[in-house]
Amino acid sequence: MPPGDNVLAPAPSNATASARTASNAPTTPTPGTPDRPPYNSETQLSKRHCDRTDRTSPIGRFAVDGPGARTVLLCGSYHLDRERPHPLVAGLPELIHLPARRDRHHALRAAIDMLGAELDDPRPGSDGIVGELIDLLLLYILRAWFDDQPADATAGWAAALTDPAIAPALRAIHRDPGRAWTVEALADSAGLSRAAFARRFTGLVGEPPLTYLTRWRMTTAARLLRHSDTPIAVVGERVGYGSEFAFAKAFKRAHSVPPGQYRRRAGAAS
Repeated sequence: MPPGDNVLAPAPSNATASARTASNAPTTPTPGTPDRPPYNSETQLSKRHCDRTDRTSPIGRFAVDGPGARTVLLCGSYHLDRERPHPLVAGLPELIHLPARRDRHHALRAAIDMLGAELDDPRPGSDGIVGELIDLLLLYILRAWFDDQPADATAGWAAALTDPAIAPALRAIHRDPGRAWTVEALADSAGLSRAAFARRFTGLVGEPPLTYLTRWRMTTAARLLRHSDTPIAVVGERVGYGSEFAFAKAFKRAHSVPPGQYRRRAGAAS
């Protein structure tokens, strides 16, 4: 991978890597030479832990010894819900490769440079900054990849993001999932008749408008349950359910467990 290239592997690893530097000189002796034992995962894992100044920090270094050119990679990983993948993620290829281009994707390059600076010289607050930059990196990589696709090759949810009629409806749902949306109201925001809007939305997004609305509500509710102590009834109200019972029933249908059990599992896993 040449310097400056970016790779995202949505499946199965959910990992991203950016090549920072590369040279033709070997970084270490060949495995098995007298002054360096052969590589093994246990040795390298121990080295990675030793390179962490704080064992509670997500920031660390992992060195792989061996012949060949020296390469430095900035790597990160993402936890995605495989049981309910977002249509955008589900439609991605198994590997996204963005070659380095000086005249393209300046925001992505800037995010990588900031991430590299924090990893090279961790300081107070780096743990929080690195996490946010890793999240930003995912968005910038996806944006850059979509920008590089030919106009006639973009389909599905990616095409919906730029569709002049469907994109405003998606933004409205995302902005206010708790509103009592109807197909008619969404069609009005798109400037289409109810039937024309429903056909166009389903054709691009892959599911009818109200089905997607429910999916987004359950996604939003799950995030609130994982990352806040907001009462379950209030979570339900925020995503459009007037009673805790109705919300719990819809949530269990989507996630196979009630909201309270989902929250406890998420807390135990973290």
